[in-house]
Amino acid sequence: MANLHPALTVTKIRNFIPIVLDQDVGQYTTWVELFKIHCRAHDVINHIIPAEGSSSKSPGDKDKEKMDDKVPWKRLDSLVLQWIPNTISTDLLITILKPDSTAEQAWKALENIFIDSKPSRALYLENWFSNVRLESFPNVFAYC
Repeated sequence: MANLHPALTVTKIRNFIPIVLDQDVGQYTTWVELFKIHCRAHDVINHIIPAEGSSSKSPGDKDKEKMDDKVPWKRLDSLVLQWIPNTISTDLLITILKPDSTAEQAWKALENIFIDSKPSRALYLENWFSNVRLESFPNVFAYC
């Protein structure tokens, strides 16, 4: 039997990344770590975080040497790109997905939304938290 690339065995990404990334919920760091762990485990981390000196638009010669000849780079990149929308909200998907984009471009677009907007996000969350009332929750644990 021919070697099967590990990424091709993933049928339900939500089994590995159970949370849905949403701009209104502060879980970006957790989502990123779960996604990176998944990509490392399935040998496609270079599609979202390319090796130094290369880009996912056109992998360098060293990247080509490391890849499985049986699975074209574009196919694996499309697979990783499919994982992203299956783990984020529809609003984020509409914001980041552009025609002919790569997994790295989608990854960086998400990063820009969450990292570059830290001050405005902090202000939004501070305002939201100041309006949170204990009586709106069934118990103290849910409130915390």
